[in-house]
Amino acid sequence: MIAKKQDIRERSFDFALITIKNCKRIKENFREFILTDQLVRSSTSVGANMREARNAESKADFIHKLSICQKECDESIYWLELLMALLDEEKEYLLPIHDEANQLLRIIKTISLRTKESSNWRKR
Repeated sequence: MIAKKQDIRERSFDFALITIKNCKRIKENFREFILTDQLVRSSTSVGANMREARNAESKADFIHKLSICQKECDESIYWLELLMALLDEEKEYLLPIHDEANQLLRIIKTISLRTKESSNWRKR
C-alpha cells in the first residue's frame, strides 16, 4: 500500500519506488520485460520532472515541466492497464499503483490549472 503524503514530490518518488519494485517482481515471475521497462521509465519520469519543475526558471517553464509530468503519469496508467489486462493475477498488486497514478494525475492537473489561472496563462 502506498502511504499518502501531502508533498507531491514525496508521493511521486514513492510512486516510482513501488512501481520499480513491482516491475522487478513481474520480470522475475513472468519474464515480462517490454511493458515493465516502459512502465519504469514513465513512472520515474513523473518524479524527475516534478523535481525539475521545482527548479523552473519561470512560470512558463514550471507549467511546461508539469505538462511533462502529466503526460508521463498518464503513460504510466496506460502501461499499468496493459499489465493488468495481460497478467490478471497481478491486479491485486497493480491496482493500488494504478489508483495512486490516477490521484497523482489529478493533483498535477490541478496544480497546472491553478498556476495557469494565477498567471493569466494563455494558450499559444
